[in-house]
Amino acid sequence: MALYSEKVMEHFLHPKNVGIIEDADAVGEVGNARCGDIMKMYLKIENDIIEDVKFETFGCASAIASSSMATELIKGKPVSEAMGLTNKAVAEALDGLPDYKMHCSVLAEQAIKAAIEDYEKKEKGEQS
Repeated sequence: MALYSEKVMEHFLHPKNVGIIEDADAVGEVGNARCGDIMKMYLKIENDIIEDVKFETFGCASAIASSSMATELIKGKPVSEAMGLTNKAVAEALDGLPDYKMHCSVLAEQAIKAAIEDYEKKEKGEQS
């Protein structure tokens, strides 16, 4: 059996939404010191909808594939829906990850949540 599903390989070899959004409304960065993976998510939000999302990931194939898939899952979605994205949903969308690589999907979930928290902090700041 192959270590990675075809979807993992596809998102690793041809990741979607890679890069930086210069004027991002929100940025979330998380890392896992144990494996050395670092993920940074950039969100462009308009009327509470994630209009654009980009990522930079320093890490293994699973980390890159998880970032890519996570961005695909939240693009065009309301912020509230993106906040509910789970690492399991990311892993399932990739047709599974090896158990010892599940932390990569957790990082993707955490990076998105960190970016949304950044956005919400900025929104509160603008309104006060």
